[in-house]
Amino acid sequence: MSVVGHTIGFAPPGARGGGDDLGALRRTVTHVAPGSQRPRPVSHLVAGDPAGPRLVLVHGTPGSAQGWAGFLREPPAGFEVLALDRPGFGGSGPHAAETRLAAQADAVAALLPDDGRDAVLLGHSLGGAVAAQAAATHPQRVRALILVAAALDPALERVHPLQRLGQWPLVRAALPRAIRNANDELLALRGELVGLERVLESIRCPVFIVHGTEDDLVPVANAAYAQQRLRRAAHVITELLPGRNHFLPWHAEAELRRTIAAAGRLAC
Repeated sequence: MSVVGHTIGFAPPGARGGGDDLGALRRTVTHVAPGSQRPRPVSHLVAGDPAGPRLVLVHGTPGSAQGWAGFLREPPAGFEVLALDRPGFGGSGPHAAETRLAAQADAVAALLPDDGRDAVLLGHSLGGAVAAQAAATHPQRVRALILVAAALDPALERVHPLQRLGQWPLVRAALPRAIRNANDELLALRGELVGLERVLESIRCPVFIVHGTEDDLVPVANAAYAQQRLRRAAHVITELLPGRNHFLPWHAEAELRRTIAAAGRLAC
């Protein structure tokens, strides 16, 4: 990963790999983003029980559906698991970055079940903001929300000087698509979180917050912010993991599986 990529990345080196054996799980749907006329592909991986509640996994930035390989190879019991490539990453369009949380949330909504089954959203890092936006926009279709090391508080967002360097044309041209789009997302994130703040009270489902106390990418203070803003949620249950860093999907899988099971019980 480049210096710029390492600075802006919300996934550890290697965390997005290791999913080469998941090709048989790949599916694609299309959706039309707000303000767009052209359908966009939403590439995703599907595993688990097709009759069970649907767990939708939303990665951070950069990242892809393959980052959830452990949860796809061994799906949480009773769940159908879908992990998407968010717009601008992996096999999902557009090729350029989609910096609007509303448009990202619409891609997630395209994967919500329309057959009456429950849906649980789990978002990590910037994916937590996307999942929260989807839950706020579609409160009747999301039965539980899990926020893992989620970036939510606009006041805590900072722009690193290397992120500005990543916008220089010569540097930008040398960056891989995922790093270039991640940089664009993060530069726009503070303004997008200000907009998200206005709709967080629309979330009525149970919410589970999981955050590491030693997270040096998304400060743990984001958890307290979420508790304050999710005033109308049915339940807000927070678990702070002592000594854990930002990369909980890979370093705290057992804890996340317990949270998923608890969310499934409350959702049903």
